[in-house]
Amino acid sequence: MTTTRFAPSPTGHLHVGNLRTALLNFLIARQSDGHFILRIDDTDPGRSQEIYVDSIKEDLEWLGLGWDQIERQSERLDAYLETASHLRNDERLYEAFETPGELELRRKKQRNRGHPPVYDRAALLLSEVEKDKLRAERGEGVWRFKLDRAWITWEDGILGSRSIDASSLSDPILIRRDGQFLYTLASVVDDMEMGISHVVRGADHITNTAVQIQIIKALGGQVPTFAHHSLLTDDAGYALAKRLGTLAIRDFKEQGIAPMAILSLLARLGTSEPVVLASCIDELVEGFDLTHFGSSPTKFDDTQLFQLTGRYLQTLPYTDVSEWIQDQVGVPDSIAETFWYATRNNITTLSDLKAWWTVFRDGAEPLIDPQDTDFVSQAIELLPNGPYDTDTWKTWTDAVQAKTGRKGRALFMPLRKALTGQGQGPDMSTIMPLLHRIKART
Repeated sequence: MTTTRFAPSPTGHLHVGNLRTALLNFLIARQSDGHFILRIDDTDPGRSQEIYVDSIKEDLEWLGLGWDQIERQSERLDAYLETASHLRNDERLYEAFETPGELELRRKKQRNRGHPPVYDRAALLLSEVEKDKLRAERGEGVWRFKLDRAWITWEDGILGSRSIDASSLSDPILIRRDGQFLYTLASVVDDMEMGISHVVRGADHITNTAVQIQIIKALGGQVPTFAHHSLLTDDAGYALAKRLGTLAIRDFKEQGIAPMAILSLLARLGTSEPVVLASCIDELVEGFDLTHFGSSPTKFDDTQLFQLTGRYLQTLPYTDVSEWIQDQVGVPDSIAETFWYATRNNITTLSDLKAWWTVFRDGAEPLIDPQDTDFVSQAIELLPNGPYDTDTWKTWTDAVQAKTGRKGRALFMPLRKALTGQGQGPDMSTIMPLLHRIKART
């Protein structure tokens, strides 16, 4: 059975970067009727916060990305302790005591000699007496995994055949001085015990993957299929990671972005396929193919989310938005449905409706070009008093044309701008019945 997982750290809100990872793993599982696990990486008590655990779950539920199982790594420490003991017994885990300053000095010397800045395994030469002395002076050391100095190869689900020479890597730290288990070890233990068959994550994890493959093999586990998607960039090509705090999913939710707009974009971002607005998650599952994703950095443009949301809103019947229009916008029930169908093709989010209702309820500041001042004054004199209906616009413009001789755009555009304060918008025949006040009269 295909089993995938999404393992966010609860140190912040869900953002487009880690949502993309969650979505790809979700789609793989659903496409094969598999199992999708939400695994909270909360082994760091100093940074993990419960408020973010709740936030991540709420955002995933809002998006419709339900999970089949939820786990918390903070509740699995015994499993990590047992694995660490096993690795020590096999002499694959060893204690090291260097300070950050000492390590940096060694790396500097290695670079000066033209050597890669790789940990020199000096800790392996320490006697038990020397270790005891260092513990007395510095406290507990870190625990490093002893890599086999060999090539690590795997067939990546996106990048194809990959190889990394373990000789170019430092033995990774799996346990900190304070006893905290780091991601590399905890993830391997969980993936093995939970039967994870596929791991999809960002290309910045490629080195982690090589290391984890060796750890899995050292523990006698089954290596899952790894796939590394491209990283997101901004318009200038810079890594998006530095500004992900401004791209939280809950912020997009507050701005009125539709869930399917977000999912539709992220399901195609990084492929050569055009972004197609899906009506439901099942459509995304049906059309998903991981092999279509590329390795090149991928630009993320949040303006696409607004465009997709606008297209999504155009498909919604009044019943889907009636409560929001009446409660959040304040449109009376008697005209709310007319208001929706008149405006839905001219908004990108539901929040845009508030501006349109202000125009209809309070009147817009007239936008009149100097050359049209006299023309608009004559036209307004011909405008009957309300209330108006769908025939009012044609009746009025016919009368204005007869008196002034204007026609086409020269007739209609100045009148639209005078009544709505805008050069574009809904069909004027649908607007007229909604106009409560016309400031151009005054």
